[in-house]
Amino acid sequence: MRLWTLAAVGLAAGGLMAAAFFPAVAQQDAPNPQAAIGRLLFFDPTLSEPAGQSCASCHEAALAFTDPDTTQPTSRGVHRDRVGSRNTPSVMYMAFSPPFHFDPKEEHYVGGQFWDGRAATLEEQAKGPFLNPVEMANPDPRAVVEKVRRTGYAAQFEAAYGKGALAEVDAAFNHIASALAAFQRTTPFQPFSSRYDAWLAGKATLSEQELRGLRLFEDEKKGNCAACHPSQRGPKGEAPLFTDFTYDNLGVPRNPDSPFYAQDKAFNAQGRQFVDLGLGGFVDKRNEDGKFKVPTLRNVARTAPYMHNGYFKTLRGSVVFYNDRDQRPACKGEATEAQALERGCWPSPEVASNVNTEELGRLGLTEQEVDDIVVFMETLTDGHRPRE
Repeated sequence: MRLWTLAAVGLAAGGLMAAAFFPAVAQQDAPNPQAAIGRLLFFDPTLSEPAGQSCASCHEAALAFTDPDTTQPTSRGVHRDRVGSRNTPSVMYMAFSPPFHFDPKEEHYVGGQFWDGRAATLEEQAKGPFLNPVEMANPDPRAVVEKVRRTGYAAQFEAAYGKGALAEVDAAFNHIASALAAFQRTTPFQPFSSRYDAWLAGKATLSEQELRGLRLFEDEKKGNCAACHPSQRGPKGEAPLFTDFTYDNLGVPRNPDSPFYAQDKAFNAQGRQFVDLGLGGFVDKRNEDGKFKVPTLRNVARTAPYMHNGYFKTLRGSVVFYNDRDQRPACKGEATEAQALERGCWPSPEVASNVNTEELGRLGLTEQEVDDIVVFMETLTDGHRPRE
């Protein structure tokens, strides 16, 4: 056995990896061959058009594989004048998301990838950024495959997927997606190494405030956060994922700071009139408009800004919004999180239909209780190292 840490993952494009964020992970002599190829692809900045942007450019390990540029609510692509409409989600623990489907018993959509579920699986999701004109901007799969053919690891690729694996474009593009998905199923993306995990295992303690926060987090008559972010072990003892992978409209306002509105009409024809319909836009059902995938709260203290459009810059602000969204008056016009908190109001939802008014909006939490929940969520950061 040897230790495979994120320090060994690679230094390309994403800069020096923050190995200290994750503890060393004891594994077999090496990841499986497909995951090893996925690791090379993930950090390769030559696979965009033009070269310069890798998957790691928007998914940095030190920030739980989210965008390192926290000055912007949404991410820029390899063309710096192009920007997406949504906040880059963490890819940690997303290997556990079930394939996108409609649950007839619960009568809601579950699983998939991206904020709106439009990619059913990790493999399908892996293809999207390569071809998105505001991300890696390749014109077609052939361009991606040709770039991989020119890499120094092309022979290693064929060793993993078979001789001629890069010969036929569609098959090769599927292999590329498969490799990236295999890498995302390795331990660095799901270490389950937070202090909360250690506490569940009886190997760490939580402070009185953290325990108060946990009780509020789980109390159906208070925070009720665990309704969508399950916090206890599963029936087979599996660690909690802090998401049920469902979709919800929280009533999040438009983000007036989003650079997406002002970019060239070729990439946003509606300008400031753009409305993100989320899941409803994907499944083309108006009763799903405004719903976005419930994110995991693991590492939430490291993944600001929050919500699909990055509206909230602070974790506390998002908890305050959950608490009193329906108690404050509506702001006059648009307002940032800071402006809304200063004025004692909240802006109207970006999508006013389908807003969840049953589980949030009037929680009745005190300022202290809000703080307690925030402090508890800070225990969900991976990389805890128990004292010897």
